[in-house]
Amino acid sequence: MLLIPSIDLRGGRCVRLLQGNFTAETRYELEPHELLARYRQLGASWLHLVDLDAARDGTLINRSLIHRLAGQRAVQLQVGGGVRDSAAIEQLLAHGIARVVIGSAAIEQPREVAGWLERYGVERVCLAFDVRHDAQGIPRVRTRGWQRDSALSLWDAMSAYDGSGLRHVLCTDIERDGALAGPNLALYEEALARFPSIAWQASGGIAGGADLSALAERGLPAAISGKALLEERISREELRAFLPNA
Repeated sequence: MLLIPSIDLRGGRCVRLLQGNFTAETRYELEPHELLARYRQLGASWLHLVDLDAARDGTLINRSLIHRLAGQRAVQLQVGGGVRDSAAIEQLLAHGIARVVIGSAAIEQPREVAGWLERYGVERVCLAFDVRHDAQGIPRVRTRGWQRDSALSLWDAMSAYDGSGLRHVLCTDIERDGALAGPNLALYEEALARFPSIAWQASGGIAGGADLSALAERGLPAAISGKALLEERISREELRAFLPNA
């Protein structure tokens, strides 16, 4: 399993939200460039960047910073947040972003997004589905920076891409995100069982090395970690198995 460190950007700073709540923000003093260098030194080959301002209201104040980070060529960048048209994809790819993450648009305009998969290639586009479980335990997708409910289940959202060649999907359990409560193993087991050809990226809840091992044992291809890595809760020894350049 590949571990992909995550940096969330808001107003040009590194932050973490608790369960997607913009009023429950923790701001870190590390500059994004410093954090990227730290993760590269640990052995990361990929970095996941989330533009929270763009995801919430379309503001692009972090875009020049993202371009500068990509220009370092230190690791491959996977970038999401507010990407809702082909012009945004092309701009990111032109500035050296290796993979663009599509969130809200994947729910709101699936036919167009399927066209982007064909146009740009399935290795350069990742879909992101952020879910909360309803009273019946069904994972329901939320959009617009987790602010807007959707009636769609994760499984319905995935089915819209049958035959598209979709390869990479990032799935975040919002209730676990930033809470250091452990990943939702049952969610990812079901995702793998239903869609075994997808290179799933598990996100939300990772608190330590045992969580990484549990995801790997279940066959997850990749996992995203933000807060646990930021706060250095996982030892270098525990990370080594999941970072290709360690």
